Amino acid sequence: MFGNDADFLLTIHRTHASELQADAAADRLARALPRRQPRGWLGRRHHAARATDARR
Repeated sequence: MFGNDADFLLTIHRTHASELQADAAADRLARALPRRQPRGWLGRRHHAARATDARR
């Protein structure tokens, strides 16, 4: 359908390469940012400890 148009193929290659670079940059940014911790009632930090451990 398009034949072997070199400019068209080069445009597709560059577009795909820039999409891959953008995805890689987004992944790096996501890994660099600290993960959000779940928060409990009234915005207090939720601790994984059981309620029975606090009474000891």
